[in-house]
Amino acid sequence: MTARSVHDRRRDRPPGPAAPPSAAAGHGEGYGTGEPLPPPRAALAPATWREILHLLTDLPLGVPAFAVVTMWLAAGIGLSVTVVGLPLLAVGLLACRQYGKLERARARRLLGVRVDEPSPLRAAGNGFFSWLWVRLKDPVGWRHALYAFIRLPWAVLTFPVVFASFFLAWPALPWIARGLTNADRMMVRGLLSPSDELERRIAELKTDRATVSDTATADLRRIERDLHDGAQARLVALAMGLGLAKEKLLEDPDAAARMVDEAHGEVKLALQELRDLARGIHPAILTDRGLGPALSALAARCTVPVEVEVDVAERPAPAIEGIAYFTVSELLQNVSKHSGARSARVEVWRAQDRLLIHVQDDGRGGARLDGGSGMAGLAERLGSVDGLFVLDSPVGGPTRVTAELPWRGRERERSKEKVRSKEKDGSKEKGRERGRGRTGRVREGRTKSAGG
Repeated sequence: MTARSVHDRRRDRPPGPAAPPSAAAGHGEGYGTGEPLPPPRAALAPATWREILHLLTDLPLGVPAFAVVTMWLAAGIGLSVTVVGLPLLAVGLLACRQYGKLERARARRLLGVRVDEPSPLRAAGNGFFSWLWVRLKDPVGWRHALYAFIRLPWAVLTFPVVFASFFLAWPALPWIARGLTNADRMMVRGLLSPSDELERRIAELKTDRATVSDTATADLRRIERDLHDGAQARLVALAMGLGLAKEKLLEDPDAAARMVDEAHGEVKLALQELRDLARGIHPAILTDRGLGPALSALAARCTVPVEVEVDVAERPAPAIEGIAYFTVSELLQNVSKHSGARSARVEVWRAQDRLLIHVQDDGRGGARLDGGSGMAGLAERLGSVDGLFVLDSPVGGPTRVTAELPWRGRERERSKEKVRSKEKDGSKEKGRERGRGRTGRVREGRTKSAGG
């Protein structure tokens, strides 16, 4: 029987029962029943492809970097005995900083490693030698040069491993790439990051010092404005009124008496404004009785009923106590002006080496740091003393504000003050002794010269 006749017989065979789906599919369930196939997926995840790309580009980028760094070091060190060598090293270190910036960007894009940018260099003076010395002792530039120098041997090792894994160890390539790029991440964090935590801390302290200086300047301007517009204006009016009363004392005693009564009222108002101003600088109740009674006095002046709970066995240092007081004062002012609350609560307690403040109200909520209510200024002031400011204010309320301050006890401050006082007295005594020694030597010299 020919193949053609077999085909004709199969075509003319009457249809039988349908084959089961599993038999019709041949491979995988659902095929042949109308269900779509699952979408194709990449063999490797996008993160793995980025890691592979980073490993494969290490060699072409590392060769020129290694060559440039090697020639720069050889030329700079070799010419260091001349006037050209040290400036050449300084310029090369600046270039190494730029190279590190590019490598940080590449690691951030391909490896997901985010490293802070180092702080810029600032020379102490304006001269050339000051600029040169700052550049030559730049630890960031030297570590970036070391990164470029050791990058090539590592790239020579990783490039053939990754390239060969494409053909010989494809299933294991994700694990190979992850292991190799973890070493890359360690090098980036170790050599391309700022010098250390101390450098970042110095930068933070510089920012905090600027914030404290700006805050102090703003407070001085506020005090000056309040004195000029308030108490000073009243005292000027008082002086003028008393002058007029003095002129009318003999001509119209009744009018003079009325002027004196008005002046008496002006004196009372001026005294009240001066008291309010002094309370804004540093309230007497805080100095005399501590944080608990001072916050209770604040709550009594608030337009919203406020419950105050202070659980601090020892009084903190005056600076910390003052910051805590004015933080609660400004938060309660916001509660009175903006919250629409019916009640509020203030809690202050100590947790190990931190002083915690929690202020909550049942108002409308929706407060933001950039909402113009002074929250951003509070956060900056607390941050300037290593504090923390957390705002939680969903729309509809309630509003919760948590502030943290570093704890410094009053006894510790007193002991430091005693030590500083003793050191100052000791330095004064040494100065007196040196002065007596000079006087004695001068007198002895004069005696010898007179005897001669």
